Amino acid sequence: MPLPPNAKKVFTGEIFDVYQWEQELYDGSTATFEMLKRPGTVDVIAEKNGEFVILHQDQPTKENFYSLPGGRQDPGETAEQAAKRELMEETGLISDNWELYKEWQPYNKVDWTISYFIAKNCAQTDAANHDAGEKIRVEWHDFDGFIERVLGERYCGHEFVEDVLRMKLEPKKLEAFKNKLLTT
Repeated sequence: MPLPPNAKKVFTGEIFDVYQWEQELYDGSTATFEMLKRPGTVDVIAEKNGEFVILHQDQPTKENFYSLPGGRQDPGETAEQAAKRELMEETGLISDNWELYKEWQPYNKVDWTISYFIAKNCAQTDAANHDAGEKIRVEWHDFDGFIERVLGERYCGHEFVEDVLRMKLEPKKLEAFKNKLLTT
């Protein structure tokens, strides 16, 4: 949900900014509403030779979890630029075949978009360049192993987990997703 035009920033944080505004209620009275705003984030479904990347990570605020390559958009950066940068930094991979898969705005009190991209036919160019606060190990999985990791207990990214679970309820949709990821 985007911020209303009359919202004023009342706090600037490292990641989150706080906005407030006066809102007329149904009975004619007014109340102060509040919302967070944060930079968009990206996740990349990276494919190479029919296999997919899953990251095994340790970070200072949470230990031992699985995720897709991704992270926060930098100021002035598009979601696709951030996805390309994050994939390169976390895995050393590049791709010339990018597609926006889906975007989520998961919370109604946070102005935040999560963009999921598909990067096909990835190629290894450089070594990964992890941030000082990251310990990342790259794993490669066939489609079934990829889905198993995504649905595992330690996977971080509930929006994508829910998406995959919904596809599993209709096997034709999961097969179509697999074909989307594997077709060049």
